[in-house]
Amino acid sequence: MPALVDNVARLETESAFAVLSRARELERAGVDVVHLEIGQPDFPTPPHVVAAAEAALRAGETGYCPTEGIPELREAAAAYLGESRGLTVDPGRVLVGNGAKPFLFFTILACAGPGDEVIYPDPGFPIYRSAISWTGATPVALPLREERGFSVDPGELERVLTPATKLIILNSPNNPTGSVIPAGDLGDLAALLEPHDTWILSDEVYSKLAYDGTPPSLASREALIDRTVLVDGCSKTFSMTGWRCGFAAVPEALVDPLTRFFVNCTSCVPPFVQRAAVAALTGPMESVDLMRDEFSRRREVVVAGLNELPGVTCQIPAGAFYAFPNVAGTGVGDEEFARRLLDEAGVALLAGSSFGDQGADHLRLSYAASPKQLREALSRMLAVLERVL
Repeated sequence: MPALVDNVARLETESAFAVLSRARELERAGVDVVHLEIGQPDFPTPPHVVAAAEAALRAGETGYCPTEGIPELREAAAAYLGESRGLTVDPGRVLVGNGAKPFLFFTILACAGPGDEVIYPDPGFPIYRSAISWTGATPVALPLREERGFSVDPGELERVLTPATKLIILNSPNNPTGSVIPAGDLGDLAALLEPHDTWILSDEVYSKLAYDGTPPSLASREALIDRTVLVDGCSKTFSMTGWRCGFAAVPEALVDPLTRFFVNCTSCVPPFVQRAAVAALTGPMESVDLMRDEFSRRREVVVAGLNELPGVTCQIPAGAFYAFPNVAGTGVGDEEFARRLLDEAGVALLAGSSFGDQGADHLRLSYAASPKQLREALSRMLAVLERVL
């Protein structure tokens, strides 16, 4: 059997999809499963967005289109990013990709390699570390401490920042914790980063799902805009996860390298999908507001219920649709607890340690589920804990 190259083993995966697969197996065997594992809104794509895609399909927009994105979407995304972040974005510096993940992967590939360091949040989206390791660069964890509300501590960043740092990844609102970097901390981070010659990737795909207004963005800092890749997309905000359409405002120096990666890997996002994205960004936002308000109500149900469970404490997330309870008081490790909840109670959620060392003794659950399902999950969690404690 021919051998595989070594760096394939460094490419990790997302535990959410592994747990989803196991949960589907249980369902096929007749088990009733409450799904809290996958980061996917349980709302339909807005009708006007679907209609725009249907119209484009009927018009025959099913062929190749510019790799960078159709001009209409690049312009719409530039206006959307600029208005929401308080900055001016040149449409020529906006690229369109198959979701946000390609921007994460390709930015790391373009900016770092063996001998370089890339700083990423811990706990954080697992693909950050996976992509960094695959390039041969050194992943450097930036601890997000529970006692600080899982926000970035500028002092912690200063501690891990070195001359070898080529890229810093920030994520606000954060997956898996739901934390948002406060404006004061963001100002301190900007002041710290201004004299350092590093690229910055600001992952802001949950920006419209923050509960106290649009979070401040590092990209709005004039001294950093030319070094910052500002990533957003349609998946979470417009409940378009399967459409696979993301976009980013990219520094001039990275426009051509990232475009080359897209040319080599995906060619383009289907044009009818891009027409749907234009409708999403330029059309009515009532569905986004309604979804965020409903998530806020569910957040209250989940956080209150988790804090009533023995040995469990949970902070109130400021954004996204994830709760990240601390289960250290149960005496059960997070991986074992997550496994038992699925196998014994049919509750699918994720072990916090799958998001990094700082996630140990935590669970991540998505409250993109109905209040009835959330209450059922909490009841089942209590039943498991009563057998354990």
